[in-house]
Amino acid sequence: MKNIVLVGFMGSGKTTVGKLIAEKTGMPLLDMDALIEERAGKAITEIFADEGEAHFRQLEREMVQELSQLEGQIISTGGGIVLNPDNIADFERTGLVVCLLADAQTVLERVKHDTSRPLLAGDKEKQILEILAVRKPLYESIAHRIDTSGRPSPEPTAMEIIELYHAIKP
Repeated sequence: MKNIVLVGFMGSGKTTVGKLIAEKTGMPLLDMDALIEERAGKAITEIFADEGEAHFRQLEREMVQELSQLEGQIISTGGGIVLNPDNIADFERTGLVVCLLADAQTVLERVKHDTSRPLLAGDKEKQILEILAVRKPLYESIAHRIDTSGRPSPEPTAMEIIELYHAIKP
């Protein structure tokens, strides 16, 4: 059985939608950021501060290589997973990769009180716009995309992904 891999920018709904899919399917949810924090013994903000973004991206790459070998999992990735095309290629070999999209205003609304995101230090809106501009073409290159902007509930998104998963599952 294939995995369901959720990618997308921070605040696009990966974790929330992943939890709903897990509830509805009984499949386990693996949150990559939480797993990296658990193994490193520190928060992602601390990893960024102590070892830098390049080190974090290496930990992320190793986690992708490990998780892409599993089956029947829902995997919620970090927003920067798309920066390395090998990450997406690995996940596409063993699962359905769905990119959740959200416009900058939606993202800002969802993360404005979140202090756990190291890339949003300082002016959150400016940072979101800059990072989103760089990553947008990478997110849009993923075959299966769902725009979560303006959706009053994550429920329809979860159902859409489950239906897609059942339609393509071998």
